[in-house]
Amino acid sequence: MGTFRKVLSYETVSGGILYVCDDARSALKESGLKEGLLCLFVKGSTGSLVFMEMDAELEPDLEEALERIAPSDAVYAHDRKWGDGNGHSHTRASILGGSITIPFAEGELDLGRWQQVALIENDVRDRHRELIIQIVGE
Repeated sequence: MGTFRKVLSYETVSGGILYVCDDARSALKESGLKEGLLCLFVKGSTGSLVFMEMDAELEPDLEEALERIAPSDAVYAHDRKWGDGNGHSHTRASILGGSITIPFAEGELDLGRWQQVALIENDVRDRHRELIIQIVGE
């Protein structure tokens, strides 16, 4: 059993989506591991990782769904306390989650044909994000 860790840095744009599957695949190849689990984790309380198809039409659909679930113009206790206007950002990140685990076999991620991993910047401002890739396997 072996482990591999890599930390990647990204400059995100408020409300933006970055597809990070290619980076995960590269890290898996670099690890030399053939079977196990790959975990991706985004540091920060307003970033999220989700599975989605890389489709330009899905991106506004996701934004509209998030706006219905955690509206950007709603009143949040976080905003009343801190005055930073990103209570909805924290709420969305909490709902979506900050990590994803993907099994792999024969050195390939076990993803569906159109399935991608997307890093979502929920915050109201651009951010510097670190994505930790931790791989366990043999």
